[in-house]
Amino acid sequence: MSDKELLEKEEIFSKVLRAGRRTYFFDVRATKAGDYYLTITESKKFTNDDGSFHYKKHKIYLYKEDFSAFSEILNEMTQYIVNEKGEEVISERHQKDFKREYNTEDATASVTQKTDVESFTDINFEDI
Repeated sequence: MSDKELLEKEEIFSKVLRAGRRTYFFDVRATKAGDYYLTITESKKFTNDDGSFHYKKHKIYLYKEDFSAFSEILNEMTQYIVNEKGEEVISERHQKDFKREYNTEDATASVTQKTDVESFTDINFEDI
């Protein structure tokens, strides 16, 4: 492989975001003409029944002429999600090791509300 071909395949600048089973790779690459573009690769780890694992990858190529519109829509969509659903990750509640962090004021209020003696009915089991 020539030096020119090697340079074309080489990443110019890279960043990695590890997010649980997913890893995102952001790579600046060069076109044959020497211009730059961005690739975003999602790599997700899957475990087979025998304990071995494999990765599935999805790649997006993003060119300079699309940066502005892509960025605007990405920001709009992420802001919409945060505004509608907040920043708490709901799916975390369904993980077996999930432990909810309580605000002490909220926890005290809910405990007081649930253990309020007036809300119980006094039952004498000997009468049954």
